[in-house]
Amino acid sequence: MSRLSLNQITTKNWSLPEAVRGCVEAGIPAIGLWRDKVAEVGVERAAALVRDAGLAVSTLCRGGFLTATDRDGRRAALAENLRALEEAAELGTDTLVMVVGGLPDGDRDLPGARSRVAALLAELAPHAGDLGVRMAIEPLHPMFCADRAVVSTLGQALDLAELFPAEQVGVVVDSYHVWWDPQLAEQIARAGAGGRIASYQVCDWTLPLPADALLGRGHVGDGHIDFRSLTDQVTAAGYTGWIEVEIFNEDVWQAPGEQTLRTMMERHLAHVVAP
Repeated sequence: MSRLSLNQITTKNWSLPEAVRGCVEAGIPAIGLWRDKVAEVGVERAAALVRDAGLAVSTLCRGGFLTATDRDGRRAALAENLRALEEAAELGTDTLVMVVGGLPDGDRDLPGARSRVAALLAELAPHAGDLGVRMAIEPLHPMFCADRAVVSTLGQALDLAELFPAEQVGVVVDSYHVWWDPQLAEQIARAGAGGRIASYQVCDWTLPLPADALLGRGHVGDGHIDFRSLTDQVTAAGYTGWIEVEIFNEDVWQAPGEQTLRTMMERHLAHVVAP
């Protein structure tokens, strides 16, 4: 369990104090925080809660949404992401997960949207470096291209990240979003060679997909992803950081948090770290 982290969305119905207590009682050493849950108690108190509990903060979710076409939208995105970087630093994590954003209403120019992402990353990267926080670009499955992320593959994420120093911009390897990619092994190796893997997140691809496809993630072992192979690739690429469980699923959210953590730990041992 030494590298296991609870991404806070997995126990969505828990407050931050409840999630911290749950991790401590279960023996989970790290937590990935969400900004809305942090905002409920304030950044200063959140940092103290986690620190006093002896937990590490694996990531902060999330920054991004960098595809606005108008000047005011771009300025607002820049300001919001600067705040997110500062929050990450205060919370004691070196990783801010970036969901880059989808296509604005009426926009069908994917290359243009990706160019706008690169432009705002260029403005943010020096500040990230100054704060010691790396922006971790998370490619999302192509079904989310229109509304959440115009970056769909690990290769595309690396094309963006490699425009900047590795300590400023990295990538997230999220099993749910990348498992299907026929170039995945090659791109994981590329990410490792460049020191770009900032986070490894796991959950399973389960069927049938719900009406809200965002909520189609299941516990590791309940779906179609080969976690042993994927973890071996990430490990071979040199990643030794946190393995963060991030599940969006109404049934999981409605389950008692303690039960969710027990299942999460059992599946971690059985499917992720088992020899």
